[in-house]
Amino acid sequence: MKQEMVIVLDFGGQYNQLIARRVRECGVYCEVRPYTMGLEEIRALAPKGIIFTGGPNSVYEASSPHCEKEIFDLGIPVLGICYGSQLMAYTLGGHVETAPVSEYGHTEVHVDNKDVLFDGVAADTVCWMSHTDYIAQAPEGFRVTASTTVCPVAAMSCADRKLYATQFHPEVMHTEAGQTMLHNFVRKVCGCAGDWRMDSFVETSVRALQEKIGAGKVLCALSGGVDSSVAAVLLSKAVGRQLTCVFVDHGLLRKDEGDEVESVFGPGGPYELNFIRVNAQERFYERLQGVTEPEAKRKIIGEEFIRVFEEEARRIGAVDFLVQGTIYPDVIESGLGQSAVIKSHHNVGGLPDVVEFKEIVEPLRMLFKDEVRKAGLELGIPEKLVYRQPFPGPGLGIRIIGEVTKEKVRIVQEADAIYREEIAASGLDKGLGQYFAALTNMRSVGVMGDFRTYDYAVVLRAVNTPDFMTAEAAELPWKVLAKVSNRIVNEVKGVNRVLYDCTGKPPGTIEFE
Repeated sequence: MKQEMVIVLDFGGQYNQLIARRVRECGVYCEVRPYTMGLEEIRALAPKGIIFTGGPNSVYEASSPHCEKEIFDLGIPVLGICYGSQLMAYTLGGHVETAPVSEYGHTEVHVDNKDVLFDGVAADTVCWMSHTDYIAQAPEGFRVTASTTVCPVAAMSCADRKLYATQFHPEVMHTEAGQTMLHNFVRKVCGCAGDWRMDSFVETSVRALQEKIGAGKVLCALSGGVDSSVAAVLLSKAVGRQLTCVFVDHGLLRKDEGDEVESVFGPGGPYELNFIRVNAQERFYERLQGVTEPEAKRKIIGEEFIRVFEEEARRIGAVDFLVQGTIYPDVIESGLGQSAVIKSHHNVGGLPDVVEFKEIVEPLRMLFKDEVRKAGLELGIPEKLVYRQPFPGPGLGIRIIGEVTKEKVRIVQEADAIYREEIAASGLDKGLGQYFAALTNMRSVGVMGDFRTYDYAVVLRAVNTPDFMTAEAAELPWKVLAKVSNRIVNEVKGVNRVLYDCTGKPPGTIEFE
């Protein structure tokens, strides 16, 4: 039986992958496709539903992304979100214009909970708005099902044609009943059974990898992080000794992390992997000298990674495939389709134009972080490794604002080690999505031992997040923050000030660069 699925058509919204993530939470497989996808291709996929994303454009501008009007006549339920709702209204004869007042953030919305989309939702609820344009008049045949003090058509529906639209974003956690709304759409409107699970991912992936790779040699980029570790063990299960794992210590890892990675994946460890450690610290420091722009740093680190892998591949002999632990959030933040680039990930946007491999294999590319962890547990990877703190591929290079130097690396390594130690000692580590210390480029005057200092400020970051696509700053106990601050100032040479970051995502990102 063919697997039921919902497709998300991307019109440039930053939440496109998050929409897919939320649909999967409903037990329905979902993929993101570009808005340019043709009607015949859509028919061939036979999705149970289609969701239009938001986007930064105005539908009445000639250059804005549009879809074929016939998509609404396919008999497939459609849900338009933000720009997607305006596109639906505009295409079908409604009126879209610049709103008298833009809405952004938490907004009180009155909904008609007799409408199937709002079944089980309180009549007055809080939703997340982010728009400058709005639907001034719904198309003929549509019923207005939600409104705000600013937005006359915060939601609309045409039940006969199974067309639904919301000006707000049900996919973000800031919308109180957003998951209920999406569940209602995919299960009640689209009629999905909701029986998709991660259980068969490993089995299906192993077969697919064996078919793709055959007798070829594989080189895996192993950082020791959750994503690359799961990718490495998955490939090991699929092709065994055809796999060689290369761990590049670029000098931008957390304190003692290089040795920890080698103890787990190297000789004598629990996994039978061909393991090579490359100590390339000086090489990376030299390339990063004088570089301050975040995107430039990411791209330099990404390219240097690839060059190191190519060199190791030559030493090993002919290598056909390069494996990376790229996951879905990496892809969206590096830019997908018409979406804006938030930041290039070293294993996506940072890739050079030419690499000396037959193909790059990314077996986790369609998974979100929690799904990667589920796959890791299914592979038998210990919970300690599966649930370890996420760490970006570019490492401390993007947790150091401005130029990266050996001295700055030492400072942030020591500060981060203290922070993680105290978070664990307080028992807070199990409940946080991610926490780390970063080094600002700011120096300020301080007084230590009756002497004037002029040293760096360290920033502490801790967030709660269900999916790493959105996040809220964690409210850590002051007692813990005070102890961490005191230890860092007293134990880490070069620091005289400690700050705590209270910014969520959005408007910030979890990492600093």
